[in-house]
Amino acid sequence: MGKIIALANQKGGVGKTTTAINLAASLATLEKAVLVVDADPQANASSGLGVDIQDIESSLYECLINQTDIKEAIYTTDIEGLDIVPSHIDLVGAEIEMLNFEQREKVISNMLAPVKDDYDYILIDCSPSLGLITVNSLTAANSVIIPVQCEYFALEGITKLLNTIKIIKSKLNPKLEIEGFLLTMYDSRLRLANQIYDEVKRHFQELVFNTVIQRNVKLSESPSHGLPAILYDADSTGAKNYLRLANEIIQKNQS
Repeated sequence: MGKIIALANQKGGVGKTTTAINLAASLATLEKAVLVVDADPQANASSGLGVDIQDIESSLYECLINQTDIKEAIYTTDIEGLDIVPSHIDLVGAEIEMLNFEQREKVISNMLAPVKDDYDYILIDCSPSLGLITVNSLTAANSVIIPVQCEYFALEGITKLLNTIKIIKSKLNPKLEIEGFLLTMYDSRLRLANQIYDEVKRHFQELVFNTVIQRNVKLSESPSHGLPAILYDADSTGAKNYLRLANEIIQKNQS
């Protein structure tokens, strides 16, 4: 049975989508069957994995609003074992359309049920908000990865997200756990980055991943080529960081 992991942080620009793309690619490289669900209307995870948004017939929007079978919206990528349910700008309006649905918080959970056993990991890339689709994603997930950028305002907003997780845990999804806090855009030369790292580690202790994602040009360049870093430049620091993270998650879930 697949483990569903949401990547969430309502603060934008913290490396959520970069993590979704590269962690998924790394897990697939380690011979895991992986599905990425792009739950962000910006659809960056879709284009970052080489999906041409103009060419797709069914996206997450159709699955949520028209109850299209998820299997019709699953597309393969250039990496064997890595599939994606792409997003679409229409998703912006989906939250309003879903307001009248019965069990509106469980739409994604119900949608994923038929394919859950086909994958080892299902990663949901959430949008930078705490709206209904993010609530849906957290309700469907077994755990959540929270990317935290190594910068001054990093811990702002985490309290809000943790409160949301707490509410979802108590009312909608008692199974929801924190998979880990992931420090991104880390530059060891900056004293601030080290201070943030120490602070996050002090607050959240063993919930912080040992792997840190360093600032890396190749990580920034690869999405524009529609490739994860591991295909764009397997020797880059970014590719190696995410491979280490994938190994850490696999080991954690085996123990």
